[in-house]
Amino acid sequence: MKSFDDKYRIKGYKIIAGVDEAGRGPLAGPVVAAAVILDEKTCIKGINDSKKLTAKMRDELFEVIINRAVSYSYSIVPHIIIDSINILQASLLAMKNSVNGLTIEPGLVLIDGNKSFSSDIQTLTIVKGDSLSQSIAAASIVAKVIRDEYMMELSHSYYNYGWDHNKGYPTKMHIKAVKEYGVTPFHRKSFLKKILSEEQIGFL
Repeated sequence: MKSFDDKYRIKGYKIIAGVDEAGRGPLAGPVVAAAVILDEKTCIKGINDSKKLTAKMRDELFEVIINRAVSYSYSIVPHIIIDSINILQASLLAMKNSVNGLTIEPGLVLIDGNKSFSSDIQTLTIVKGDSLSQSIAAASIVAKVIRDEYMMELSHSYYNYGWDHNKGYPTKMHIKAVKEYGVTPFHRKSFLKKILSEEQIGFL
């Protein structure tokens, strides 16, 4: 994965940031994006797309990443904004904010997926980038760990919804809980249209 990033370093981009998000699909909670800059000599063993790793592996790699990163940043965009501007735009906003939060300006930003955000810094979208680029994979892990911790904290107050296990994603248990216990202040109302009536949702 490091060799993928090295291809761009050879082209003259010495400082590369990888960017990815976590939480586009859940019914509840925010979308979180992270940006990570790794030194050109850094090669982190075991790093991969966060979805291909166990929670324990992600937690262990998270500590390695934040300790070895030249700079890292993350941005949390809440469910209210997601409902207001849609999940794609909220994800792009989170990614842009995470890049803006870096203490060092990169020469190139590698973005997971096929959608970019406006920036004065050159950006490049990479489909399945979290499985190809070490920098993007690092960002995917940081974003995933931050978001999972956020949802686990919320689960203490909303234990009926199983957010400590499903992290807000639309599992059968979560959908059943929404129908039985109703909408929480942290649900994305725009995501509940196929589950509840507008009256039940208390729509936007």
